[in-house]
Amino acid sequence: MDWIEALILGIVQGLTEYLPVSSSGHLAIASNFFGINGEDSLMFTVAVHVATVLSTLVMLWKEIDWILKGLFKFEMNAETKYALNILVSMIPVGIVGLFFKDKVEEAFGSGLLVVGVMLLVTAVLLIFSYYARPRQKERLSLRDAFVIGLAQACAVMPGLSRSGSTIATGLMLGNKKEMLAQFSFLMVIPPILGEALLDILKAVKGEDVMGGVGMLPLCVGFMAAFISGCFACKLMINIVKKGKLVYFGIYCAIVGLAIMIYQLSQ
Repeated sequence: MDWIEALILGIVQGLTEYLPVSSSGHLAIASNFFGINGEDSLMFTVAVHVATVLSTLVMLWKEIDWILKGLFKFEMNAETKYALNILVSMIPVGIVGLFFKDKVEEAFGSGLLVVGVMLLVTAVLLIFSYYARPRQKERLSLRDAFVIGLAQACAVMPGLSRSGSTIATGLMLGNKKEMLAQFSFLMVIPPILGEALLDILKAVKGEDVMGGVGMLPLCVGFMAAFISGCFACKLMINIVKKGKLVYFGIYCAIVGLAIMIYQLSQ
């Protein structure tokens, strides 16, 4: 992998981690285009994922600071309830990540055909949530947080957007769109860091930790993912507030169909 490929892949990761179009799916498509084996670029994948987490911390630092200050008051306040919602949302993805992720990947694979199908599923979720009009709730409940967490756990499938699944599920449950993007991005921080840690441990056990990726491409990809992630995080919050997710649904449907047709024609 050279630095130009790393730059493109980093931008793809940073943008698609927050936009509801599946970062894993787009990374698979881009890697396939450049002829890069996913297993050989494990440390690069970890680096760009950590970069997007850092972009979340930067862009949503006020909200994170608000939660932390509330937690250290050691009382059941709004901040503590918000943190509990995040904790509950982590339960499904934690179980899937620790015990079932490898089995899911073995059962369904991670080829472009699977990516195409899951992009279509993402499209259905986004379009349906756009037209669904449930009664609006005043606050996010623990039950809703758990259900949204289930949607995040399902997004272990390559091509199924994590942000798209969680935000669309929250909308269909009747939660206000103004708070869903923020909650969706905050709830994903612990799982991504946990997944990165597991990948690092997996890589360390191998003979080649860097997987053939040089330090320059690694740094370029990291910075590209961080900068584009900051941009996409801010953009996505504004998009969700305006309720424009249907356009991403159309995009996912077009790309998903194109990938499926391409794969089936090979």
